[in-house]
Amino acid sequence: MATATGRRTGRRTALVTGASRGIGRDTALALAEAGYDVAFTARTVHEGEGTVAARTSREGGVMHAVAGSLATTAAEIEARGVRALPLRMDLTDPTAATAVAGELLETWGAPYVLVSNAVHHVPHARFLELDLAALRESLEANLVHQVSLVQALLPAMVDAGGGVIANMCSGSAVHDPPAPPGEGGWGLAYAAAKAAFGRVAGAVNAEYRRAGIRAFNIEPGFVVTASGLARGGTEEIEARAVASSSSDASGRVIAWLAASDAEDAEVNALLGTVIAAPQLAARLA
Repeated sequence: MATATGRRTGRRTALVTGASRGIGRDTALALAEAGYDVAFTARTVHEGEGTVAARTSREGGVMHAVAGSLATTAAEIEARGVRALPLRMDLTDPTAATAVAGELLETWGAPYVLVSNAVHHVPHARFLELDLAALRESLEANLVHQVSLVQALLPAMVDAGGGVIANMCSGSAVHDPPAPPGEGGWGLAYAAAKAAFGRVAGAVNAEYRRAGIRAFNIEPGFVVTASGLARGGTEEIEARAVASSSSDASGRVIAWLAASDAEDAEVNALLGTVIAAPQLAARLA
């Protein structure tokens, strides 16, 4: 049995969270196409089991069926000639991230690439309708539990000689919503969690850049995912001049970052910035 250290077998490996559908799935496939063995997480194990919560709190506890699963993404990764390691993870479970890290380290060793893409959707609420328990839930899942995953993998990545961390950020962290939730805007619980999560890369770089770790913030743009379509309301967001972006742009950018030399000045100039994936992907094409 392999120990949870920074051992690497010579094969390039990556971990992508939240990869049963949408941006995470496309990122996992982009890395597979670049030759990485890809471990990945999601809540949904089998096709037909996936559900997502309603877009806004005013819709009550409505759940919508949505396609995508660990099984489907695993098959798509393996079809590209590399290994897949599906790992179930629910961001609301405080032990799930460390359990995933432990299983990955035991099975493949330290990943070279870590993509923190998973997000726990708390229905967007208007300010005076925001349940503080929901705010705490969003911050716990989307910040605290994400940090725990990085903490669990970072020592092994350093021991293995370094790696790339890509954190999926959001324009909601720095821009005011153009309208209330349900009318093309977003809620505080989501935006606050994303704003806090956007500080993780900088903290990691300040302490571990010299140890070979490079952490980047990726802004995917407004992507109309399968989950977004299932929830509805994307037309109102686009009507507020929030143009939609391709779901595969982030994956292409992350694969490019991961392939770069650790001393690449062009790439390292992006440290400490928020990378607009659609614009950079267009330039790389």
